[in-house]
Amino acid sequence: MKKTATLLLAGSLLVGASSSVFAADTNDLAPLGDYTPKLINQPTTITGASGDEKVWKFLDKQKRTLVSDGAESQDVKDLFEITKRQADSKTGTDHYRLNQVYQGIPVYGAEQTLHFDKSGNVSLYMGKVVNDLSDKLGTSEAAAPEKKVTEDVYADAKETVVSDTYNLVTPEISASEAISIAQKDAASKVGSLGEAQIAPSAKLYIYAPEGKEARLAYVTEVNVLEPAPVRTRYFVDAKDGSVLFQYDLIEHATGTGKGVLGDTKTFTVGTSGSRYVLTDTTRGNGIQTYTAANRTSLPGTTVSSTSTTFSDPASVDAHAYAARVYDFFKSNFGRNSIDGRGMAIRSTTHYSSNYNNAFWNGSQMVYGDGDGTTFIPLSGDLDVIGHELTHGVTENTANLEYYGQSGALNESISDMFGNTIEGKNWMIGDAIYTPRVSGDALRYMDNPEKGDQPSHMDDFVNTSADNGGVHTNSGIPNKSFYLLAQGGTFDGVKVTGIGRSQAIQIVYRALNYYLTSTSDFSDYRSAMIQASTDLYGANSAQTTAVKNSLSAVGIL
Repeated sequence: MKKTATLLLAGSLLVGASSSVFAADTNDLAPLGDYTPKLINQPTTITGASGDEKVWKFLDKQKRTLVSDGAESQDVKDLFEITKRQADSKTGTDHYRLNQVYQGIPVYGAEQTLHFDKSGNVSLYMGKVVNDLSDKLGTSEAAAPEKKVTEDVYADAKETVVSDTYNLVTPEISASEAISIAQKDAASKVGSLGEAQIAPSAKLYIYAPEGKEARLAYVTEVNVLEPAPVRTRYFVDAKDGSVLFQYDLIEHATGTGKGVLGDTKTFTVGTSGSRYVLTDTTRGNGIQTYTAANRTSLPGTTVSSTSTTFSDPASVDAHAYAARVYDFFKSNFGRNSIDGRGMAIRSTTHYSSNYNNAFWNGSQMVYGDGDGTTFIPLSGDLDVIGHELTHGVTENTANLEYYGQSGALNESISDMFGNTIEGKNWMIGDAIYTPRVSGDALRYMDNPEKGDQPSHMDDFVNTSADNGGVHTNSGIPNKSFYLLAQGGTFDGVKVTGIGRSQAIQIVYRALNYYLTSTSDFSDYRSAMIQASTDLYGANSAQTTAVKNSLSAVGIL
């Protein structure tokens, strides 16, 4: 049975919007930045330097190709900053994350990754920069330096000159004011806001959207559950306080759900007084499962029982499956929980009443019960839980923007991990979706068209809806992953499958080391090829399969 596709979001379940189909030949991240892709995949020898100095030496050597508008005359340390350093003991390689900066202020989304082989030479540089940044900023301020008159009671008035640069990078509102502006805007749409789920903060960036003047802006999030779940990212002008751009990280669905499948599970519990509780202290900083008891306060009350037998199926699944996801990342990649540092995994079940949604709110998982028609309790499917918790892993690695092709990659990578963790079939959400329709699912990785998604770039959906089609276009990398793991011939390209296990190793390495927040499908190809080369060799069957699987879906 064909039906309107309901799709897993970065933290929620969403009904995808339909749109006309066009070729993907525009910058779908234009509202976030006027980005220019940069890729250097020819090996580059770096001598006489180690540690961070080899980074600066490479950037200085390549400066002319990486920046424009005269910036090549500047010290590279004034153009880029190192944001993360990772050493991979398995391969002897070093990996750096970088951000373009202007006068010490990071440029939003202008991120790159830089990689050194075991000999200390550069194997790959990839990412995005904003070219002609000083021109983009210069159009937003008066050309002449601002003159300010200061009064001296003992002498004549003095005239001092304040430089353009100072004006450009000096905010005129505070971070707390930017947070308040965002909160007021959100409240005007949904009503009086409840308690923030994550302590509000605002970071200063140079925000340079395509076709507009670059501005100094605060980026902040509104993240609340009351009066409705909201997680919206705001870009607030640091000069005049106007909202420059915003987009949602949680979408909302309507529908119904049912009870869970009735299979028996074993899992680790703790004790509190004379009761047993769904608390597992053997994994990282713990796995904790709560019930909202059909209310909307988080995290709710710890699920408990008078014996080691628990009679709450939704909470049993949430608890046991969270442990399964933790174990998968730990055993396959050595990753200690979502953030790699043992972050406690909190889950709340029975959220609200007849709530047909599940979402990652940036700090924990939340599951509704549904009402038995569209969904049964959403914690009842392992690939759904794997999908949602992988959004947390993505936030702590590449931090892919939830917009355009970056957002579609975000969605797809969560599908890849959720599906691999379950390892049962190539469907997503089949265990909890439309219980009265046999064989139905939210998405079909082997046949995206069955769920109204494209499987090839020729059918890429160019739209401003759905955060630039994040739920629709995820079908394209999903199909590529299916081909990489399973094999097959698609669009005239034959792919020899390498199995889920090796395929997901490559995806994880690409996510952890190579992709950046604004990576698009083309960057994904470069990242996957390099990740496979690291693990299996440039001329290996695995790397050939990676190339063919991406070519088959038109990711070139």
